[in-house]
Amino acid sequence: MNKLQHPLILDANELEDQLSTAGLIIIDLSKIDNYKQQHIPGAIFLDYGKITRMERPIMGLLPTAESFIQLLSSLGIHRNSHIVACDDEGGGKAARLLWTLDLIGHSNFSLLNGGMHSWINEGHPTTQDIPQVTATHYDAASHYLPSGIADKAYIMEHLNDDDCQILDARSAIEYNGQKAFSQKAGHIPGAIHFEWTEAIDMNNNLRLKETAQIEAALQQHGLVKDKEIIAYCQSHHRSAFSCIVLKSLGYEKVRGYPGSWSDWGNSPETPVEI
Repeated sequence: MNKLQHPLILDANELEDQLSTAGLIIIDLSKIDNYKQQHIPGAIFLDYGKITRMERPIMGLLPTAESFIQLLSSLGIHRNSHIVACDDEGGGKAARLLWTLDLIGHSNFSLLNGGMHSWINEGHPTTQDIPQVTATHYDAASHYLPSGIADKAYIMEHLNDDDCQILDARSAIEYNGQKAFSQKAGHIPGAIHFEWTEAIDMNNNLRLKETAQIEAALQQHGLVKDKEIIAYCQSHHRSAFSCIVLKSLGYEKVRGYPGSWSDWGNSPETPVEI
């Protein structure tokens, strides 16, 4: 458990009670106009584009570890800081930040449950004041931990591995090949479709559904905790959220696929299933 004893999924009421806690840093990945209009007191704005990299047509790649560490330093983050991430769109952007933090060994983090939807709609305090940030020197090795990452070669190697499952977090029409944002349509052979929004309660300010509901849905889809799970979407935005949800439920062997379908679906050598 992290030093501040915050859970991985943090509710708005819990966060409000801890706003003045030393070592707590709130990172808001909402649209800039929404952030300027109102944000959580003390929250620091972060443009989502700064935590991903493009090599067209491949989207959603990891930034270099060096540039990510420099970014954390510019945000005033220390190794012992506890990061609470939020956004205005259901948690995908916030989760991508947390997933990347995990790759450099920074595990002190939480996802604000429901993000700015729960915070604003339930009357928690907001401000337009922009916090002053004092840069730090974030001390970390200049590489990512490979255990949380799957690339194209890794997936090709494990397509027929019974101990490995692939989770497709995209929409049904993307999974079924009815809509394509890459040269190829369809999905990675054997991938299990579990759209990222299946874990979200649309009637409760975009919070996660109850744990038992999500676990039942995962089991219904055949996703099990004792296997390694590789999550992907179009650019590892939606599937980063899936990774954090799985982590919160005790799934220990979870990998994300940077580039995701924008990589797989634009590669001539990759097999596709429809």
